[in-house]
Amino acid sequence: MNVITWIDWIVILFYFGIIAAISVWSMKKGQKNAEDYFLGGRHLGWFIIGASIFASNIGSEHLVGLAGSGATDGVALAHYELHAWCLLVLGWVMVPFYMRSKVFTMPEFLERRFSPKARTVLSIISLIAYVLTKIAVGIYAGGVVFRVLLPDVDFLGMDSFWLGSIILIVLTGLYTILGGLRAVVYTETIQTFVKIIGAIMVTYFGLKALGGWEKLKEICGTEMFNLWKPVVPHGVEGTWAPVKEAGRQAWYFNDRYPWPGMLICAPIIGLWYWCTDQYIVQRVLGAPNETQARRGSTFAAFLKLLPVFLFIIPGMICFALAKSGINASLHHELFDASGHLIRDRAQAAFPLLVMHVLPVGVRGIVVAGLLAALMSALAGVFNASSSLFTMDFYARMRPNASQKQLVWVGRVATVVMVLIGLLWIPVIEGGKGLYDYLQGIQAYLAPPIFVVFFFGIWMKRLNGPGCLATLLVGFAMGVFRLIVDTPVKLSGVTYTEGSFLWIVNNIFFQYYSVLITLVCIAVFLIVSYATKQPDYAKINGLTFSTMSAEDKRASRASWTSADVIQAIVLVGLIITIYAYFTG
Repeated sequence: MNVITWIDWIVILFYFGIIAAISVWSMKKGQKNAEDYFLGGRHLGWFIIGASIFASNIGSEHLVGLAGSGATDGVALAHYELHAWCLLVLGWVMVPFYMRSKVFTMPEFLERRFSPKARTVLSIISLIAYVLTKIAVGIYAGGVVFRVLLPDVDFLGMDSFWLGSIILIVLTGLYTILGGLRAVVYTETIQTFVKIIGAIMVTYFGLKALGGWEKLKEICGTEMFNLWKPVVPHGVEGTWAPVKEAGRQAWYFNDRYPWPGMLICAPIIGLWYWCTDQYIVQRVLGAPNETQARRGSTFAAFLKLLPVFLFIIPGMICFALAKSGINASLHHELFDASGHLIRDRAQAAFPLLVMHVLPVGVRGIVVAGLLAALMSALAGVFNASSSLFTMDFYARMRPNASQKQLVWVGRVATVVMVLIGLLWIPVIEGGKGLYDYLQGIQAYLAPPIFVVFFFGIWMKRLNGPGCLATLLVGFAMGVFRLIVDTPVKLSGVTYTEGSFLWIVNNIFFQYYSVLITLVCIAVFLIVSYATKQPDYAKINGLTFSTMSAEDKRASRASWTSADVIQAIVLVGLIITIYAYFTG
């Protein structure tokens, strides 16, 4: 395997110099008030918004999880990337409501639409989710990448996993604390293009080493190039059937992303993530008007189609190079003595490909791209978390707090998140199957939030008690599943076959997510209609049926025929990609 040379290090240090310069510039611009610090003064243009959304999304779960899934399951997870259409829903459906409400956070919007209690519950759920998912995955991926890039490093008893994670968290936290959202979005704009250029180079040199696209299809086979996985694994009779895998005996429907789960559950997660999650929507809230917010969302949607080819395909290339024996070192890394793929090691497919196929100098650019992805993901969650804590808890407890105090508390909250990230390193090191863990957490937490936001803007009769009951019931169902699953994953505990806990543990996570969604819809409707209707005057402009004629005219004036054409072109591209990868 190649090593990082001094030329590569110069390229990497140059990248960090740019990031430092942007952070200093953002700090000198100053943050006079909370709007400046948390939302960039609401002066962000569509290009910055779109690039920032993309950079925030393309983080550690793509470097480690998505590329790793390409090596193990082919294009199965491309469904999540092809949900770029969800960004059209954000721009065309949700943005008008968000921009009119002038909120800082998504929980604050729920308070405007429903009740203060709903805001508090969503804030708590969001903060817990950020610690369990985005921070955890970011740290784990950082450690994996550094372990591949610097395998022989040992400093004060710490290996490259620990050192890389600590450096990554501290540097990212530093520029997030100093510069606020302005520093985050402008660095993310630079990082977007570094990541795209780097991933293109990995794909190009990987295909060159392999022998081209047709060779990739030949080695991987039609199954890996098919988006739609069967409900039951091939060669397995019946619905519940024993399948031997990775040394364990499992009973399940096909748990390699069967098509019903992708068709029904994945869009629920997608709409929650792209349209209601503070982590993403905060960029849109920084726009000066609906036009810039909508165009930024559309631009991000076009960029979102790239990961299929820039992360999943490189993972498949790594698998093909290893399986075919074209690269003997990769074969040794990914396959055991009996010729079976080691799924845990495949999580490092992307950084392994970087180290094995890229020439000197180019490797430095791509490593900078790897670091950019890791840093942008962490920066986004640090800023989103500080916004949630400051605006949804501190500002409500201290309504007379000055703007300077809010900015200071936001910085302190970011420091706390950095410390939590550092303390999480021992938990994450040695973790396995973290991408499945991430998708599971999201699948369990997303349904109630998706239901209250989307049903809330469509049906004005739904009220605060219904929203609160939906959030609590949905969150309880998700936490219950996590409590049932955790002992199995951590210590190998087994439940009696056929028992209630055994059934809960063996329901594929996407199907369980659909169950939560259906229960949440029922709870929302039943509780709302069983209690008094909301005060429609207070929710004026926050649902479709309470929009004024003036609101409708303003929204209509915010888009042109060119905006519509761009949306149609995007949908056409998504359909084309689906058609190509449908076997």
